This record gives sequence, structure tokens and C-alpha cells, in this order.
Amino acid sequence: MTRWLTEPVPRGRVAAFRTLVYLFVAADLVIFTPWVRSHANTPGDLYEPLLIGRLLPLPTPGPLLVHGIFWALLVLALAAASGRAPRLLGWPVFLLYFEWMIIAMSYGKVDHDRVGLLVALAVLPTVGRARHHDPTPTEAGGWALRVTQIAVICTYFLAAIAKLRFGGLEWVTSGVLAQAIIRRGTELADLIAGVPYLLILAQFGIIAFELLSPLIFVVPPRWRGWVVAFFYSFHLITFSTITISFAPHVVALASFLPLEKLRLRRRTVETAHVT
Repeated sequence: MTRWLTEPVPRGRVAAFRTLVYLFVAADLVIFTPWVRSHANTPGDLYEPLLIGRLLPLPTPGPLLVHGIFWALLVLALAAASGRAPRLLGWPVFLLYFEWMIIAMSYGKVDHDRVGLLVALAVLPTVGRARHHDPTPTEAGGWALRVTQIAVICTYFLAAIAKLRFGGLEWVTSGVLAQAIIRRGTELADLIAGVPYLLILAQFGIIAFELLSPLIFVVPPRWRGWVVAFFYSFHLITFSTITISFAPHVVALASFLPLEKLRLRRRTVETAHVT
């Protein structure tokens, strides 16, 4: 088990994944969760902190706290994306983003698509320095990516468990997708909804996909990329039909990919062109 958890990966892969994660954090602040800043002026009595917020305890959000975290996190995340001072910058980014998520999710709605990203932010600083295109293997980097992968797959698997726990076996034959299409469906979703029993089959497929997702760890490496592509296609279809975005989860899902090869291929093509 220890060997599997710490299976070495190229340092270049860790560097590429780290840059992707920190750039997403910056984008998340201004594109995906800018609404969190509105909690700076939300009455304090509406703040119902998550369990971690009650245990620490954390202060009730106000203008100074919310705006301070926003600007500090934006600057630090962009700096961390450069790869410099991975621990000095990485730990504050994790702590600030963790608090940002507590503020976001303490007003009645809790999203489950950020678990993998939060785990990635927590473990990336432990790797230390890692340069792009560096093929040197690192067990610390392998551990960081592995635990991120585990968090990603747990998100799928536990989502299925939650559906069956609260909706029972009847969830697969319910009108969950039909209701989602009525509320926020696209024209593509309307076309799909018109096919008899297709939505019910889709719900069976979702449960099966989520319950079987841990099998990715036993799939031969040469096929794993296709499995990850299927995962991405699932989220693409979800967004194109019911406009639900799993952007942070999709970013964490990249922990399965050999990201270090992207630039190497580009450089090979450029060299061949010059020659």
C-alpha cells in the first residue's frame, strides 16, 4: 500500500499540476465564486458556519475579512502559480482558500465539487520545489497526486452513496433529471428529455458510473487516459444539458494526467519544424 501511495511521478508533472491548480484558484475568485464577496455585507445572524468553522472557531464574515481574504488570496495564488517558494506561498493559499470556502458554504448551500481541489491545495506544499519538464521522479510528488486522486474518486463514490442513502433505490427511477431540466435545462436537454425512458436510463448510468469509479485505480495505465476522458465527457454532458459546472473537480481530476508531456510534445513539434 505504501508503495502504491508513494509511486514516483516526474517532478515536471507536479509542477504542471501545481500551476494549473493555483491559476484556477485565482480564476475561481473572479469567475466562478465572485458571489462570495457579497457575504461581506450579509447580516451576521444568517451565518451558520460548517462544523469546522464552529470547532476552530472562525470569525463571522464581515467586509474586512472577506475583502482581505479575496485580495490576499488572489495575489498569493498568482505568485504560487510561478512555482517559487512552494511552501511559503502554498500553505497560505490553502488556508485562505479553505476559509473562503467556509464563508461560501455557511449560508445554507454546500457544494461537493471542491473536495479534490482542497486536498490538492493541502498536499502540494509538501512536495517542495518542482520545475516544469523535470523528469526526475519524486515519491513526495507521487503521494500528493495520489491522495488528490483518491479525493476525486471519493467524491464520485460518496455522491452515489448519498443518492441511495437519502433517495433510496427509487432515486434511479425518480424524476430527478427531469426536474433539473425543467429548472435549468438547455435546448440539448429538451431534445434528450423527449426520448422515452432515456432520462431513467441516464440515472441508472450515473449511479453505475459513480459506484464503479474506484476501478480506475486497477485499470492498466495504457487505458487510464481513456477512463479519465470518459470522466471529462460526463462533466461536459452535465454542463451542456443542465448547466451544472464541476470546474474545481475537473481541475483536480487532472491529477490523473501526464501533464508534463504537454509542453514536451509542443517543443518536439517546434524542433522538427525548425529542422
